[in-house]
Amino acid sequence: MKNKPVLYTLLLLLTCGVFSCTSAESDAAETMAQQEHEKKILVFSKTTGFRHKSIPAGKAALLQLGKEHKVAVDTTENAAVFTADSLAQYAVVVFLNTTKDVLDAEQQAAFEKYIQSGGGFAGVHAATDTEFNWPWYNQLVGAYFANHPEIQAAAIDVLDKNHPSTTHLPDRWEREDEWYNFKSMNPDVHVLANLDEKSYKGGENGEQHPIAWYHEFDGGRAFYTALGHTEESYREEAFLQHLWGGIKYAMGE
Repeated sequence: MKNKPVLYTLLLLLTCGVFSCTSAESDAAETMAQQEHEKKILVFSKTTGFRHKSIPAGKAALLQLGKEHKVAVDTTENAAVFTADSLAQYAVVVFLNTTKDVLDAEQQAAFEKYIQSGGGFAGVHAATDTEFNWPWYNQLVGAYFANHPEIQAAAIDVLDKNHPSTTHLPDRWEREDEWYNFKSMNPDVHVLANLDEKSYKGGENGEQHPIAWYHEFDGGRAFYTALGHTEESYREEAFLQHLWGGIKYAMGE
């Protein structure tokens, strides 16, 4: 009888220990599950040519989209992150209105290996006004910028609505932006949307004027949209869904 208090104390300690361990194991398992499922993207917006005023709005929009979709987002203009070890942590690298020469030879090689290892790329607007002396990049992004008329409203014919970037769009999408004319176009991309040159002034690509596309390339996945020049674009729900859908494709979803 005298040992009962000791026995109760031992039982209480054992019970608390079991519950404590169970709780700790549960927390650890939950943390591991979150780490396994959380993807991470890099938003790169270095410019050495024209600099778009909409870049801050684009960064802010992608950070918010990342929160909404539980995807971690890093933003940088420092090309030093283009190393094999650094890029390996990202599911997608987004070129947000980059211009001209933004990577040196070693950084280019690291990015090529990243794509060849199954990485994803998403190019926004001026991503085609980038790296004109890098043929591999030309094939990855899908075209090079040639010129553009003044900002104006135009109509886009959505050709493929079975893609996460276009499922929500109307068959004919009318909006205002800066409409690029292209050169050195990769014929192997899958065109999602075509710009109707009859709906605005200054088009030079004719009836076949792709404005958004995707393709598998050199082991990875690439998406490009020529939209996104204006600050207003990054407050436009249809465009933001379009952009995030392209990033989802590049992530392999």
